[in-house]
Amino acid sequence: MGDTTNNQPSNFRRLERVVKGFANHRRLEILYLLHKEPELSLEDISERLNIGYENAYEHLRKLAIAGLILKRNDARNVRHKLTARAEHILTFCKTLE
Repeated sequence: MGDTTNNQPSNFRRLERVVKGFANHRRLEILYLLHKEPELSLEDISERLNIGYENAYEHLRKLAIAGLILKRNDARNVRHKLTARAEHILTFCKTLE
């Protein structure tokens, strides 16, 4: 794998946070949904995936902590879209299918 000087424990922990952020079938569904339909609200995501509002909120929270989604306030809702990191993860996941 080459030089390991950058592989400090803090880098591994950061990577672990990212991996845990998408290591769930619902969170992967959310990522794929936001890839197809960016700028969805929590309510939109909950309805489209037929999951509870609180459940969707918790998944979105974990995705945000992992740096996989961005949140933007509009007049009435918070809109969600993927980060570049999330787009890379979806590309990676497609190689595993």
